[in-house]
Amino acid sequence: MTNVGFAMCGSFCTFKKAVEQIGVLKSNEEYNVVPIMSETAYSTDTRFGTAESFNSKITEITNNPIIHTISGAEPIGPKKLLDILVVSPCTGNTLAKLANGITDTPVTLAVKAHLRNQRPVVIAVSTNDALGTAARNIGTLLNSKHIFFVPMRQDDYIGKPNSIVADFTKIPETVALALKGKQIQPLLTS
Repeated sequence: MTNVGFAMCGSFCTFKKAVEQIGVLKSNEEYNVVPIMSETAYSTDTRFGTAESFNSKITEITNNPIIHTISGAEPIGPKKLLDILVVSPCTGNTLAKLANGITDTPVTLAVKAHLRNQRPVVIAVSTNDALGTAARNIGTLLNSKHIFFVPMRQDDYIGKPNSIVADFTKIPETVALALKGKQIQPLLTS
């Protein structure tokens, strides 16, 4: 059984797509999916849905409780709880924290704790400033060991020219390759 962590940050407009991919991963009988959420993702109601509705659906799909506190995420490293960790959606804020070693949320601590075991982390970017201030953080992480990216594209090059969103449907394939130490290609899609 492969333990797949699935960490969600506050890009609420992509939650539906992310939750769908949790279901796709869970449908693979070889995967046990462990949900992780930032405090904001876990507790914020938005126009895209209530926190309770997302949390209930995620718990129902995975049959696992959601890790949503720093103390809940801390054992991931020492106990080697995960074989791979997906961060989807990964916001610009989380990209910056990961690129600079800041671990002040359950998601960033989960990544740090998991990386100490030199195991793969898969990032599915969703940020309005990926081709702006977040670009350097993406570059830093692209050049980091054990970090793999889900293929991504500009989602609205006219209205939001700096915005990038991962192709969430590519998460399962990215996970399968990352478990073998390979980056899915092409990384940039149209």
